Amino acid sequence: MNDKNAKDLHTRALAESKQFATKNSNHDAFGTFAAKASGWLGSKWAFLGAILIIIAWACCGPLFHYSDTWQLVINTGTTIVTFLMVFLIQNTQNRDAKAINLKLNELIYATAAAGDQMLDIEKLSDEELDTMQARYEQIRAECIRREGATPKH
Repeated sequence: MNDKNAKDLHTRALAESKQFATKNSNHDAFGTFAAKASGWLGSKWAFLGAILIIIAWACCGPLFHYSDTWQLVINTGTTIVTFLMVFLIQNTQNRDAKAINLKLNELIYATAAAGDQMLDIEKLSDEELDTMQARYEQIRAECIRREGATPKH
């Protein structure tokens, strides 16, 4: 792909991202719900609510003679909440990771000195990522070696 085609694609991508940013898009109902729910459930108020539920449950212990059913209520409740939270958290993390990768891709593209081969590296295999990491560790070691070889002012 030549530079003109790349610039055209980049210009169109920027125009689309501006369009998405100005438009209130709720076509992803689960994504919208997951973002709002994880935001609220990660708040101090949700934590306080969870503490109050546990205190209320513990206070009910003597009324139910600390029975198996009393214990089953908290075990079942926490299991269900944990199961559902896994999906909410994973959805939020996936969306955040994708957004961060897109922002990094834009920075790499916009920086003339950056290597375009770094775009979309999150799609590489673990072995390919390990190879790239080793290469950058070698570069870092070389920089440290050079820095040590030159006198500091």
